[in-house]
Amino acid sequence: MNEVTNENAENNETKKNQEEQKPQSIEATPISSTTRQEPQVGPGKEVSRPVTEQFNKTAYTQEEIEQNQHSWKDFSEENPKPAIHDFPAYFYAGFWIRGFAFLIDLLCIHSITTISLGTIYSLANWPKNTNFFSFYTLASLIIYLGYFILLTKQTNGQTLGKMIFGIRVISFEEERLSWQTVLIREGACRFILKYPLLMLGYLPLIFSRRKQHVGDYLSSTSVVTINTVLAFNKQLRETAK
Repeated sequence: MNEVTNENAENNETKKNQEEQKPQSIEATPISSTTRQEPQVGPGKEVSRPVTEQFNKTAYTQEEIEQNQHSWKDFSEENPKPAIHDFPAYFYAGFWIRGFAFLIDLLCIHSITTISLGTIYSLANWPKNTNFFSFYTLASLIIYLGYFILLTKQTNGQTLGKMIFGIRVISFEEERLSWQTVLIREGACRFILKYPLLMLGYLPLIFSRRKQHVGDYLSSTSVVTINTVLAFNKQLRETAK
């Protein structure tokens, strides 16, 4: 009898050891959509908290807060600047009218050069040396560029030829033409486009929507017909009434 009892005890102990050695199953815990964490974007709380606390400690007036919000707006969202002088396509002066205005300007420049340099050379009986680096050629170039630069700046976009045909240079980034824009368009680009082969740079204005040649693209400008703009503004005023 004692042997049977001992055998049963040994069997129970063996089963108990086997159960303890079995790996415990891990129950999967479902993750609900409400508890799912989104990936963090930007600085964490450990970074933003000191900044927020410091901002709250600093005494700002309402005016200072508005100024700071306006200046910091570019860092928080896209804020594209509206284009200045963004006219419809039919407002821009075409190739032929600008070409005729340019011919008038060339006649004016030729007259100024003849009256000034021609008179001086005739009185002094100097030969007109037309080499590229001669005084006569350089002086003629200064008159040529000076005519376009000074008149375009002083009249805000017009030369004598443009005045006759009622057209004006406008900038897409400025209310009035700055010296920088004028020097790029009427100085550097006019100098480049002066020579016969490089005059091909005027051809893009035939195909572009805003009627821009190479100089216009580089200076962000174009030429509009003044009467079209005035008529459009008059129509808007009458419609508003």
